[in-house]
Amino acid sequence: MSQNNVRLEIKSLPSYHPSGSDIYAAGSFNGWNPQDQNFKFQRTGKGDYYLDLKLAEGKYEYKLTRGGWDKGECKAGGGFIANRVLVVPGETSVQLNVEEWSDRFPSKPRVSTATRNVHIIDTAFLIPQLQRVRRVWIYLPDGYEASQEHYPVLYMHDGQNVFDDATSYAGEWGVDECIDSMKKKCIVVAIDNGLAKRINEYCPYDMEKFGKGEGDQYVEFLAKTLKPFIDKNYRTKPGKQNTFIAGSSMGGIISMYAILKYPEIFGGAGVFSPAFWVGPKIFDDIKTKGNKVNSKIYFYAGTQARNARP
Repeated sequence: MSQNNVRLEIKSLPSYHPSGSDIYAAGSFNGWNPQDQNFKFQRTGKGDYYLDLKLAEGKYEYKLTRGGWDKGECKAGGGFIANRVLVVPGETSVQLNVEEWSDRFPSKPRVSTATRNVHIIDTAFLIPQLQRVRRVWIYLPDGYEASQEHYPVLYMHDGQNVFDDATSYAGEWGVDECIDSMKKKCIVVAIDNGLAKRINEYCPYDMEKFGKGEGDQYVEFLAKTLKPFIDKNYRTKPGKQNTFIAGSSMGGIISMYAILKYPEIFGGAGVFSPAFWVGPKIFDDIKTKGNKVNSKIYFYAGTQARNARP
């Protein structure tokens, strides 16, 4: 997919803006990393800020920060500001105005929206394949404690967004409330993403723009470490026909890869708006490994056919 030259120019900043401080763009084009050095604005001789990007045609969401979400942009008076939307039809230039920085205002605690059926398994669950730790959540259906019933299991990525608005960075998905309302129940295991490592961990292929792909190790963790732990400690139906995996954007591509790599473990995948453009080698794997997959795969994408965002 061809890349287009895109320039972001900051035309105005708050009067109290710290002179010379760094500004970054964080969005769907870089895994929402608030301090990505590849997305740091440069300065002109007059001190103006600009950022030159190369992006495929599509629609992106992003915000500006000064190196952390506690120093992100906000509305005048400290009010919440929605994500900026960048539409790339080709080469383009966008002028930006920053009203305020959020660290100027006292922070208000975000209210948890997770239901009583959501629990934290571990805030530092070891991923031995990557020598990192990660928070892991679990949703147990109503009546789990009082029954002896066994349940299917759905594994989901971007755990920060799955259950709780207080931890989400792009809005809660409401998976717990959804399953609460359904007749058919399942256990849901959600794994937090690796923040700055998100794109790397969710892509199994090396990328020129984002670096080394670590998706192979991440998927091995799910299949060989996390799933055995869940099956041992919770009442699951461990067979392939009752084991599913799902995610959005980068989570979509790694879900597709997981079912290709471990077709004997995952019996179904939810592939939502997959960022296949980040790892186009997925199409080669589909051609060479797809004939070994006998599972249900649910694809979903929006109405904009070229919405390229990770």
